[in-house]
Amino acid sequence: MHIAAGLRLGRIAGIEIAADWSLLIIFWLITFTLAVGVFPGWHPDWGAALSWATALAAALLFFASVLVHELSHALVGRAHGIVIRRITLFMFGGMAQMENEPSTWRAEFAMAIVGPLASLALGITFLGLAAIISAPLDIDPDKPQETFAALAPLPTLLVWLGPVNIILALFNLVPGFPLDGGRVLRAILWAVTGNLRLATRRASQAGQGFAWLLMASGFVMLLGVRVPLLGGGFLNGLWLALIGWFLNNAAVMSYRQLLMRESLADVPVARLMQTRFTRIDPQMRVSTLVDEHVMPSGQRSFPVEQDGRFLGMVCLSDLRKRERRAWEHTTVGEIMTPVAALVTVAPRHGSFETLALLAGHDLNQLPVVEDGRLIGLIRREDILKWLSLHGEREPD
Repeated sequence: MHIAAGLRLGRIAGIEIAADWSLLIIFWLITFTLAVGVFPGWHPDWGAALSWATALAAALLFFASVLVHELSHALVGRAHGIVIRRITLFMFGGMAQMENEPSTWRAEFAMAIVGPLASLALGITFLGLAAIISAPLDIDPDKPQETFAALAPLPTLLVWLGPVNIILALFNLVPGFPLDGGRVLRAILWAVTGNLRLATRRASQAGQGFAWLLMASGFVMLLGVRVPLLGGGFLNGLWLALIGWFLNNAAVMSYRQLLMRESLADVPVARLMQTRFTRIDPQMRVSTLVDEHVMPSGQRSFPVEQDGRFLGMVCLSDLRKRERRAWEHTTVGEIMTPVAALVTVAPRHGSFETLALLAGHDLNQLPVVEDGRLIGLIRREDILKWLSLHGEREPD
């Protein structure tokens, strides 16, 4: 599944960290729930300001924990030769943008298992720190409310973060693809059968089964029925149903992605690229570009060349760099995107990797360049058209 780049937060270990806008929804829900429900219940004597401040800190640390979880995947993956450009945090957790998949079951297993282990370690660490900071603290098993009420703000948020991270680790270990536990299952099946496609199909089916169980439980909870281990309530049911829906889609798409990868394994972009297209001189007026090329052809992007040298691309969005009345006096070279700022591919580049590049950069086409010369344009629709005609189908 492709998640848009969203808001860029920075880089860690050379990996771009971004936050999808949907993260704001769950961030607000967590903060609101803690500030209005959980912390006032633990600390009836706390004022609203203290509850909100502690809740905000807890929510921030929770998503920092999710980031640590994802970074552990990324760093172990990098050690096994997997290129990871970006990690995007979103409302259901985090997602790494990988340019290639693990090539062995051992790499898959190591990369999958380290995430839950990192969350488990964080959970134990948070609880240990809470115990150290709060000591000495008399704990009465029969009166847990009094124990919570005696906690200061810092150990309070640590006591909340600890179990949450442990639950996150256990949830991710559920053997359903694409959860970490599903990837562990796929690695084991891959090792036993030697067949990546079969292993992925079985792990994906397990993931779909778990997803449907979550959706069914959520639907029952929406009707007011309490579910063992999961509880009840309309909001909890709605949340479970949404998570189940997302996991089901992710499981289906992950298996389809494998079929696409196998179908495109030996297909370089040179086989699919467009070689007939209009090339624009950088001295051409923007008004001429629009009148003589954009309007008649419907083409949305044009390569810019001079004396056989590829200079850049000009597309419809570039037209907005100048007001319409200035087009007559503006050259294409003034508004084009220079080649140094473009994402390009070589003719031998794999079509699946190119499709991932297009999705990752939210582009519809890429220039195909060899020795500084533009030799073609590869469009998303060219690859998808080839897949529709030649791609492998899932067996019935």
